[in-house]
Amino acid sequence: MTDQERPVIQVTIAAPVDDVWRALREKDKIRHWHGWDDPGLDAEIDLIYFQSFVEDAPARTLGVQEGDQIVLEPDGDGTRVTLTRAPRGVSPEWDAYYDDITEGWTTFMHQLRFFLERQPGGHRRTVFLAGTTAGAPPLLPELGLDGVAVQPAGSAFEATLAGQDVKGEVWFRSENQLGVTVDAWGDGLLVVAYAGPTVDKPAGTAMAVLSTYGLDEAYAELNDRWAAWWGERYPASAEA
Repeated sequence: MTDQERPVIQVTIAAPVDDVWRALREKDKIRHWHGWDDPGLDAEIDLIYFQSFVEDAPARTLGVQEGDQIVLEPDGDGTRVTLTRAPRGVSPEWDAYYDDITEGWTTFMHQLRFFLERQPGGHRRTVFLAGTTAGAPPLLPELGLDGVAVQPAGSAFEATLAGQDVKGEVWFRSENQLGVTVDAWGDGLLVVAYAGPTVDKPAGTAMAVLSTYGLDEAYAELNDRWAAWWGERYPASAEA
């Protein structure tokens, strides 16, 4: 794989370079944008960002995970963050998950932007859902987001998500993912992805990450409602 073929994920964040750098190097900040609530989250953060890494703090560059490179550059009053994936073959045991890791980084980089721009002092609680799509309806139309997916970033939308009427704005759209803010979740964020069956993944894949803030008792109801809605449509793989 040449440098030109290495996947590149780029976001521009309305925050100074120093603030973005701290969000990449301080554990109590990383856990508010990397991944989702999970008993293994802290161990994963340690493994990726603090065990096998190459850091050049003055240059604001960080190498993680066998060669993934994160570079911060000033962009007006904000910061351009560029993550370039390591070439395939650098870590052969991870090559089978290469595309999944790229999609994971896409989610995390947009969650990083959301954390810094919308919830820098917030305490998130997340709902994570994953499942199969063979024989299931496409996720975006099922969520009522198929029209939203073609709107430009920053545009407003209204939808009924798993039985809840919400408003928000389009946060990002990538080839395989859609992110939208959700006002009813304490100004939260929903990231969803859907892929139909393929030769490599005959069951297909679907994913949703719900980042919520300040819901208190309402969080349990949201979690239960989404788990039930999701499980009826995109059941977990039998191999999970």
